[in-house]
Amino acid sequence: MFSFSVAAVVFGVVFLAELPDKTALAGLMLGTRYRASYVFAGVAAAFVVHVALAIAAGSVLTLLPHRLVQGIVGVLFLAGAAVLLFKKDDDEEEVKKPADQSFWKVSGAGFMMILVAEFGDLTQIMTANLAARYGDPVSVGIGAVLALWAVAALGILGGRTLMRFVPLKLITKIAACVMIVLAGFSLYEAITG
Repeated sequence: MFSFSVAAVVFGVVFLAELPDKTALAGLMLGTRYRASYVFAGVAAAFVVHVALAIAAGSVLTLLPHRLVQGIVGVLFLAGAAVLLFKKDDDEEEVKKPADQSFWKVSGAGFMMILVAEFGDLTQIMTANLAARYGDPVSVGIGAVLALWAVAALGILGGRTLMRFVPLKLITKIAACVMIVLAGFSLYEAITG
């Protein structure tokens, strides 16, 4: 059963966590060099695969006892918040330019870049945690995919403009605070059962 509230929470958490990620910057770089729709098609397809893997991992976690899962999820959320708060600023990655600008070359470059860069990334771990926490893979999957697509679209079409108005450090701190709150809820449920 689809839950709009779960999808909205997931959207907000994943959106905030993905904004300061290097893949948004890579999407921006690809979007300035190539047709935006081609880049977005490849990036969007990679994010669907990325979320499907995370949902599968989160669904496996739901097979464990509820209190144990909540404890694991709480600790992972705290770890994710720590990563966001204490990570060093990465330099922009250099993206290889495809030999031609056909749909398949450009979208393929975007797909491979995101698929490799996001594998085991913080947002993938967060999506697995959220799938385990809510036990609603459809709502979590839709919320996560829409959030990742929104960040990709922002990065491809106008990331530099957004970053002029909203400091990256503020976005990172907000995402970390949301993760700390979610960790608190999960750990509370683990303790009180």
